[in-house]
Amino acid sequence: MRMGVDLGGTKIEAILMDRHDQVVQRKRVLTPKGNYHATMDKVRQLALEIEAMAGESCTIGIGIPGAISPVTGKVKNANSTCLIGHRLKEDLENLLARAIKVENDANCFALSEALDGSGQGASGVFGIILGTGMGGGLVIKGQLVSGQNAIAGEWGHNPLPWPEREELPGPPCYCGKRGCLETLLSGPGMVQDHLRHAPSEASATLTAETLWQAAAQGEPHAKESVQRYQSRLARSLASVVNLLDPDVIVLGGGLSNQKELYQNLPGLIRPFVFSDRVTTQILPPQHGDSSGVRGAARLWPAEPVDPQG
Repeated sequence: MRMGVDLGGTKIEAILMDRHDQVVQRKRVLTPKGNYHATMDKVRQLALEIEAMAGESCTIGIGIPGAISPVTGKVKNANSTCLIGHRLKEDLENLLARAIKVENDANCFALSEALDGSGQGASGVFGIILGTGMGGGLVIKGQLVSGQNAIAGEWGHNPLPWPEREELPGPPCYCGKRGCLETLLSGPGMVQDHLRHAPSEASATLTAETLWQAAAQGEPHAKESVQRYQSRLARSLASVVNLLDPDVIVLGGGLSNQKELYQNLPGLIRPFVFSDRVTTQILPPQHGDSSGVRGAARLWPAEPVDPQG
């Protein structure tokens, strides 16, 4: 049995996957806000509870909103900033008394969709997260590419390609730079962009989803925000196609639920791709918001060695 854990900023989800890649148990709990040690304890409790349901020792793969530095062994690049600088993998291995595997959550998403999701059978799959944060993962011939610096696919901290004058220098990012794609293409980034153009519409209930709903109903400022978003996403994906030329791009995260994206993006990216034709498929995830946790479980092979052996 393989366990997958998706450690998010809002929730922690754990699943139990059998040898046929079927999910047989699932549970979600809220993530303690801004407290590293409480978060680690919550992961431990959830993992042990799921393992008790299995009735046997399980391998454990964990997806996190960041990466483990190959140099220090500490978490880096996490938008859940309470994780940064901690030896998360080592701490959880001590708490759970076994070896575990830890990967970026977008990498886990990409792996799931490449193996038996929307990218199944494709040679190259780029999976992206468009949600509270933003990330990406690359799978080539069924193998996850983490990279020499454990940052393969981290397109969210590149600048906006082909920027227009009014898009420069871009909003400040938590990473210390300005104009990172995450500041524009994440859900909160889209909302903040809308408010810069329509500050009088500030509201505690304003979200990227409500903006899309308002645009569909013809609200002018919301329509403009959606158009800007799609233009920026298209330019950003075109740069991915120019660099990696994947067969399939799978969109994940809350914004991936907007059907309009799949209708419009192929045409919008075409002028920016350095090719006489663009046949890259842009698809929604087959496994929805469960792809990340499924990919975490599949960090271990189907017939793994006993991690406690």
